[in-house]
Amino acid sequence: MPGLNISEDSTSEDILPFARMVHELLSLPVTMRSKNKKGVRLEKGRAVDMNYTGPVLEEALLRNSVIHTIPDRGAYKGIPVVVAPVQDSEGNPIAAVGVVDVVCTIDLASVFGNYPQIVRQVEERKKPAL
Repeated sequence: MPGLNISEDSTSEDILPFARMVHELLSLPVTMRSKNKKGVRLEKGRAVDMNYTGPVLEEALLRNSVIHTIPDRGAYKGIPVVVAPVQDSEGNPIAAVGVVDVVCTIDLASVFGNYPQIVRQVEERKKPAL
């Protein structure tokens, strides 16, 4: 039976389906590696590196925590990224997956400045007609 199994020793070929799903879901560059092996880097719908690691992926694995940062080296130097560990059932890091952090590049105040007005408009549309 086909399946997806990720472990600390997963190869780039093993993790590619998961990384591709994240890439297609978010339409953002995605990187992923297992704890003990290098992984993948996906951009614009294709794998551009099947032997990839990056400083933030490695740090997320060491710290076993989510990291929001702007790397000072590597393929995404100077670009905001967010990287999260993939944990086993006991909370141990077995892999890390990262994406370009477009949220930190957006002026959220201006994007959501009209949010209360939008909520009111939606609520008005929900009211039954008399």
